[in-house]
Amino acid sequence: MKTISLMLVAAFLFVSCYNTPKKENSEKEGNLENEKKAITATIEKETESFFARDYEAWKSNYAQTDYAFQAWSNDDGTFDSNVGWNDINKQIGKYISENPEPVSSHPKVERKNMKYKFYGDNVAYLTWDQFNSDKPEKNFHHSKEVRLMEKIDGQWKIVCVSAFWDYKNLIPASRLPQIQRIANESGGKTKI
Repeated sequence: MKTISLMLVAAFLFVSCYNTPKKENSEKEGNLENEKKAITATIEKETESFFARDYEAWKSNYAQTDYAFQAWSNDDGTFDSNVGWNDINKQIGKYISENPEPVSSHPKVERKNMKYKFYGDNVAYLTWDQFNSDKPEKNFHHSKEVRLMEKIDGQWKIVCVSAFWDYKNLIPASRLPQIQRIANESGGKTKI
């Protein structure tokens, strides 16, 4: 009887130990999905706040540090960048204060092919394809987007913004649902 009891206890322990990693992996995956949702919410809030010209809401999405960074290409082939929160705030904050009216018909923004890479619990790197519509939502501009996110005081904040826009090759709205990923990153020559 002792032998059978001992075998049952050993079998129970074996099964418990075997199921624990699956449960831990499931919990980790669930937590990771929650973190992705929180990051996406921060990115969406930043976009909405910018178009609404809500300076305080826009500002709340950023890591206000000396290592914060923004860079984007312009339609004339140049680029703009800001290094450090003071520089970002000076340029974008000034833009919002000089253009205080909410954009009544702001572009429709679609993000596809979002890729996340987490570095520990407090840093994440993201890339995606972004499509911003014109006002009548008939055509879209494509950009490749990069974000570096940092969790500060329990909240995901944007640390780095890089946006590389293709201003020359408009995408008709009718084609957008078919596009899952822009496979050819050649600067627009044979994208679509």
